[in-house]
Amino acid sequence: MYGLWKPRVLGAWRVPMSGPVILAVNHSHMIDGPMLMGTAPRPVHFLIKKEAFVGPLDPFLRGIGQLKVDRTTADRTAISNALGVLADGGVLGIFPEGTRGEGDFASLRAGLSYFAVRGGAPIVPVAVLGSTERRGRLIRGLPPLRSRVDVVFGDPFEAGDGSGRRTRKALDEATVRIQERLTAHLESARRFTGRWARLE
Repeated sequence: MYGLWKPRVLGAWRVPMSGPVILAVNHSHMIDGPMLMGTAPRPVHFLIKKEAFVGPLDPFLRGIGQLKVDRTTADRTAISNALGVLADGGVLGIFPEGTRGEGDFASLRAGLSYFAVRGGAPIVPVAVLGSTERRGRLIRGLPPLRSRVDVVFGDPFEAGDGSGRRTRKALDEATVRIQERLTAHLESARRFTGRWARLE
């Protein structure tokens, strides 16, 4: 990532240096995940769609600790593996929106709240900004080489209400709290980096 672009990493010190953590990152471009993997202060294990595990990418992704998930069903193996990362005190990376979109956390899936509450892990919001502002001349699908991409880490927070409840209602309430915190962090990150004006 540092060889191809110019990542500016802000707030990495906010990521707890030990214990289970979930990094919740917005997702508007295919380089957002690799950019976070390459700039985070700790190794990150992402849930990645099984379609990406093909050819030479398969052993590579497995080798760097990425987790294969079948998005067409409730993939119990992937869920178990993700909870295992947290149980081992590792860092789980999640795109709360599920798939690539506007990257504004507008539509969150319940998976993030489930892993946070069940795994007892704080959530650190992450905003990756600049990956979709311009297209590269050499490769149109990527940001221009050596362009700046901001990776902004927010303050960790607990998704649960402290009761330890794991009911459907508790998870729904946690999802609302998470969305509010992630949206607020994204707005703050845009203003702090000066990228807000480019969207207006």
